[in-house]
Order: sequence, then C-alpha cells, then structure tokens
Amino acid sequence: MVSTAEAKQRNAIEVSPLPGTLGAEILGCDVRALDDASFPIIRQALEDHLILLFRGQQLSKAEQTVFNERFGVPAKAPRATRGVKERDNQYPCISLISNIKEDGVPIGSLGDGEAFWHTDTSYVEKPPSYSTFLALEVPPHGGDTQFTNMYAALDTLPRDIFERIRDSNLKHDSTYNAGGELHVGAKHTKDVVNCPGTVHPIVRTHPVTGYNTLYLGRRSNAYIDGLPVAESEELLNFLWQHAVRKEFTWTQKWRTGDLLVWDNQCLMHRRDAFDGQHRRLMHKAYCEGTRPFRSPDAFARPPHPRAAKLVQQMLR
Repeated sequence: MVSTAEAKQRNAIEVSPLPGTLGAEILGCDVRALDDASFPIIRQALEDHLILLFRGQQLSKAEQTVFNERFGVPAKAPRATRGVKERDNQYPCISLISNIKEDGVPIGSLGDGEAFWHTDTSYVEKPPSYSTFLALEVPPHGGDTQFTNMYAALDTLPRDIFERIRDSNLKHDSTYNAGGELHVGAKHTKDVVNCPGTVHPIVRTHPVTGYNTLYLGRRSNAYIDGLPVAESEELLNFLWQHAVRKEFTWTQKWRTGDLLVWDNQCLMHRRDAFDGQHRRLMHKAYCEGTRPFRSPDAFARPPHPRAAKLVQQMLR
C-alpha cells in the first residue's frame, strides 16, 4: 500500500522539458527522498531528454552515491591527473572537479581552465553510462557547461559523410584529460596511430533506447581506424565541427545546489573557463557502462523523438 507521503511526492514530480533538443528540469523532487515507485518517472525522463536538472539539492557524498546507484552500478572514478591529492577511498565513485588548493596542492581536477568537448572516460573498454554532477560552490561568472545531442548530430550528417563513417571505428586516446592535462602515468604524444587508447564504433547503438548516436569522445589524438592520418584528421575535424552546432546544444549556468544527471552514451559536453580567484567545487559520480556496439537493426529506426523535429527541419 502506498503511503500518503509517497503518493504526494509522486504526484508532485513534474518533468519540464527545456528548449531545444535536449534537457528537462525535474520539479518537486528532493532526490534524497526519491522512492522506488517514483524513480521510473525520472528514468524515463532521462531516456526521453538525455539530461536532467534538479535545483536546490543538498547531498553528502554518501547521499550522492546512493542517488547515483539508482542509475546503475557505481563506477570507480577515473584516474587523476598529475599533482592532484589522492581521493577519498570511502567514496570511490566520486571525483572532485575543482580549482581549490590545500597546502598548494589541488584537491580536484580541471582547475579553472576550459574543458574541451568530450564524453566521460570514453577511452576505457566500457565507458560510463551515466554521470551525476553536483554543484557545491560556483563562481559568480563563468564555468558554464554545454551539452550537445549526439543523436541529432548523427541524424543530420550529410549522406556522404554518414556513409563514410557508418561502419568505421574510432580510437579514443587515453593520454590527456578534457583540459589537456596528462593522466597519471601517461607520456606526451601526438602519434595518433600508436597512442594508447580504446577503439569504439563511431556510430554507436544506445543499449537502452536502441537509437543510433554519434560517439566521438575527445578530439585530441582521436584516430579513425585504418585511414591515412591526413584523411582521418580531415574527417574528424568535420565531425566535431558538425557535432557542436548550436542547434544541438544546451548550456547549464550553475547555481549552488544544482544536480545534473546526463547520459554519456548520447551526449558530449564542455566547460567554460572562469576566474581562478573564485572557488568552484563539484562532486561527480559515474555508473558503469557496457562496451559500445553497433546494431544493424538500429539503422532502420527513425530519429530519437527529442531530435526528430530539428532533424526534419535541417534535412528539408
């Protein structure tokens, strides 16, 4: 039997789509009190809108870990960059994204510079499926995060470009993070053919929704398997320029207490630089994913509903 409190919470949750091709704000929800009966509303909204925004959330690391677990098995946070303090082993799925220093040593990664377009840790064999991202301290200006809809990016490609990549694979380099910093143990390299990394399909089938999506990862040292380097570079430059068109993007202007959940399997994101005199502290957690694959059956599906209208307009 559903209690009165549970019924009220379920009825209060409202999914409010954001303008454009991605995103929805979830209203009337304190994620700490989210019950099993209400969670399917959130999960369906994530599949429909790719990214969810919850305002005014106050979560400890333990509470964020619990919320993160609703979307899948927690994944260990990716390896740190050089010169960053060791992480709190009590919460291995949470990483600190911050410019704050303690005793002259950064407590988190990415500092105050720009974070380039990327998909979270796409360089591993099984990249994370979902990320939860909580704002604890934000600067008064800057540090905004942009997201782009990779369903829309794929479905609006020129036909000749699509045919060139539909069966191709891409190496995702593991040398650098999204800020251009070396991962621990990595060495500088610009040899795109022989650099370390993992190869995934450029056209990836989403394991839950069944729609195909463009899957790029990071631009630095990316390489289309089997192509001459010059041809790979030219094609990748086009793909990245196309994928981040403003028609596909949405920008999150952070407030303290904002919590985002996004789908790494069909999104890329980046961050603006900000004034390093101001503190920024975010807690990021991940869920385990599956190895990217490409299903022949997915090519017959229509565009993802959230991108369908734009796709129709752009392909007229």
